[in-house]
Amino acid sequence: MIKILSKKFKPRIKARIRKNRQVLNKNLDNFFEWVKGAELIELKECNTEEDPVRPELTNEFRNGYGRKIFGVKYQGEIYAVMCFAYTNEIPESVEELDKFSHDAFLQSAMRDQNIGQIAIAYTVWSKKKGGGKLIVKEVFKKIKNSNHLNRLVTLSPLTEMATKFHSKNGAKLLQVNEDTQNFEYKVL
Repeated sequence: MIKILSKKFKPRIKARIRKNRQVLNKNLDNFFEWVKGAELIELKECNTEEDPVRPELTNEFRNGYGRKIFGVKYQGEIYAVMCFAYTNEIPESVEELDKFSHDAFLQSAMRDQNIGQIAIAYTVWSKKKGGGKLIVKEVFKKIKNSNHLNRLVTLSPLTEMATKFHSKNGAKLLQVNEDTQNFEYKVL
């Protein structure tokens, strides 16, 4: 009796496994299709209300002295956003980020127009799974290819989510500040 039952269920189980594998492979193909077709672009503005880290910062601040907004775009839609500033020092707060990026911007006017040596990522968010990791990877490539940036450092909130995200993506904790923490991605 047990042999008869096992013969009936084995083909069903195998068929179910095959079907689930096909569905999983199709979903993975769809996921990687958008990742492969995405491009990093500079944005003039972003929807600051979508920013889970620093929604209080205006687009004027984000595009102010020595600061930029980048997005990962796919089929006309923005899937992830990262805001960062060029500085020559590592800030411990948004106020220092503002001051340091402004100073680096003014110093660049007297030199070769290259603003700062350190890219400080101060906010990142994703609208689609995999977008956050992808934008970090794309910005990292851009920094590696620049002729004046030699470090990528974050100004991250003191949250477990931020710690896990940066650690999982290969960053090392530099310091913990009063309200923030700094992680560094190796650019070499």
